[in-house]
Amino acid sequence: MRAAAVPLILAIGLGAPALADPAEGLWLTEADNRGQVAHVEVTRCGDAICGEIVKTFNRDGNAILHPNIGKRVFWGMKPVGGGEYEGRAFVPAHNREYPGQITLDGNKMKVGGCFGPICMSQDWRRVR
Repeated sequence: MRAAAVPLILAIGLGAPALADPAEGLWLTEADNRGQVAHVEVTRCGDAICGEIVKTFNRDGNAILHPNIGKRVFWGMKPVGGGEYEGRAFVPAHNREYPGQITLDGNKMKVGGCFGPICMSQDWRRVR
């Protein structure tokens, strides 16, 4: 009886899906200075989360081709407690990478980073 239970326990454990991180999903960025916005897909990458631009839109809401599609805008973001994550962020407008932070509050996400005393952030909202 005991030997038969081991394979069953292993099968149940291996078949269970990993719990999704609450930040995973599709997020809409704030508009840039030209009124363009992006959809960023947030997924698990190892023991952290990463975000990649998957679609861009002009100020009228029409999908547009943009050179930033496919670029990672953050990676290595690990939870540090209280809905906060820390990792690295890339700001396409600056073409630079910075230490980054995310604060998750339900369907809102504040994504930011600092380079010395200069800090910038955006408020994103969940699409799905």
